[in-house]
Amino acid sequence: MNPWLGEAEAQAVAEVIRDGWITEGRRAQAFSEALNRLIGTPYGVFAPNGTLALALGLMALDIEPGNEVLVPDITFIGSATAVQMVGAVPVLVDVDDQTFQIDMSRAAACLTPRTRAIMPVHLFGTACDMTAVLDFATRHGLAVIEDAAQGIGVAFDGRHVGSLGDVGCFSFFADKTITTGEGGYVACRDRHVYDRLRLLRNQGRQDRGSFIHEAIGYNFRMTDLQCAVGLVQLTRLEQVVSRKAELLRRYQAGLRHVPDVRILGPAPNAGHVPFRCVVMASNVRGLMKHLDAAGVETRSFFHPLHRQPGLRTWSVARVDAAHLDDATFPNANYGWDHGVCLPIQPTLATDDVDFICESIAEFYAA
Repeated sequence: MNPWLGEAEAQAVAEVIRDGWITEGRRAQAFSEALNRLIGTPYGVFAPNGTLALALGLMALDIEPGNEVLVPDITFIGSATAVQMVGAVPVLVDVDDQTFQIDMSRAAACLTPRTRAIMPVHLFGTACDMTAVLDFATRHGLAVIEDAAQGIGVAFDGRHVGSLGDVGCFSFFADKTITTGEGGYVACRDRHVYDRLRLLRNQGRQDRGSFIHEAIGYNFRMTDLQCAVGLVQLTRLEQVVSRKAELLRRYQAGLRHVPDVRILGPAPNAGHVPFRCVVMASNVRGLMKHLDAAGVETRSFFHPLHRQPGLRTWSVARVDAAHLDDATFPNANYGWDHGVCLPIQPTLATDDVDFICESIAEFYAA
């Protein structure tokens, strides 16, 4: 699942090295301004990666040790460990059985007097129901931290994800729609939150170069080397989105007559920039083994968080153990048992998609 990188990125990095300013500088400023325009927020700061972007956002919203944060059971584990990093407790909510986004009809049952925030995750390149999330958060006085790690270019009801909650957190890891290798971003609309983010990420000071630290903070910075790559990647965003849509249509055509599979599409009122081509299938482990033998790299669905060994051990001491039972998460379990992620990076050849579809059809015809 190779990222789309080329000579333009190499030249951009070389220019930074020639300039001699490789820490955050003018490329970081330009990349931040471009991201704010894309996302539709006035403010934002960088973080070293998506998980730390979430932790930084949580800290800026004053999520403290002992607080609880509602998190969907199907997501990358970094959503939950970011909560744990700030001393709070991730409380897991099952997902919708069609979109596998957080199921807001189940969220109220997870509330306790310690609940302070909700973390909707825009999974697999589409968006969760932010109307329901925001209504729920307003009703219960909760902060909203959008995990938009997979959400660059994705909109909900005409607004870019990450711009609707109190903070929106993005990742630029190698498999994301645009990449800087590693990196993250926290977008926000509120000036006070922005000032908190700046202090927290820069050792408790607003401006670099000073050795007077007005607050407790940390080092959550990126480099101009990474931001130079990000600027080039943003110029390709429209091409990347278009190519991914083209590849998805090819998958849909190639698998149309295979009754054992269903390709996930956009959630209601949401756009779709597919992070993977996500397929629900029968005998999914057998299918993955068959594709692996054919030389096709696949990924499993995310393992439900309530089943994650390390997180489960940590959580049992902090939440009602009954909450972690399989019976509480039927849709997350179904996703794990039936979901497989197929490659859809823009560098993938159309012939490769045809081969993958033929291999899937062959498996179910056997």
